Amino acid sequence: MTVTATRGGAGGWADLPGDTALSIRVPEANHLVSAGFPAHVTVLYPFLHASRLSASAHAELTEVFAGRAPFTLTFTEFRRYPGVLYLPPAPEAPVRALTAALTDRWPEAVPYRGIFTPPLAPHLTLANHEGPDTCEAAYDALESRLAPHLPLVSHVHEVHLIVTDGSGGWRDLRTYRLGEGAPERRPGIAHAKPV
Repeated sequence: MTVTATRGGAGGWADLPGDTALSIRVPEANHLVSAGFPAHVTVLYPFLHASRLSASAHAELTEVFAGRAPFTLTFTEFRRYPGVLYLPPAPEAPVRALTAALTDRWPEAVPYRGIFTPPLAPHLTLANHEGPDTCEAAYDALESRLAPHLPLVSHVHEVHLIVTDGSGGWRDLRTYRLGEGAPERRPGIAHAKPV
């Protein structure tokens, strides 16, 4: 599949202070990631601006995630977007279902600000630091080095709501459990841009 940016380019991608995202952490893959942030699969970026995260918004998020069962993701192969080496999760359906539930409830939360056509499929970014002249050779070598670590299996029980200061730093706001109860707060954990 070919993905192209339809508007905004780099300017459309810039994180703004107060941008939030919902993501699934995949700690089993942290040792494979050379992109400068923890291994994760983005569910929805950007979500609502932090100023809009009222008690009722958190209650609705709790309800959305409590109504979804935990699931397992398996990562078995490498794929690429322009300039990005990633692992696609299998199955994609549970992640896509979470995204659809969120965008149905909050239609103004357009994945990746609508700059990609078609929208990006669920993915775990391994590397995104190479330029167009070096990425193919660099990512070929990286794939060869990382291949013995696949497949990876991750059991997903929660989704993290994170917020950025707009200068590249991300931190946890809340953690929502799939299939049960109230959100857990985990302040002060740093994150990077969800890609």
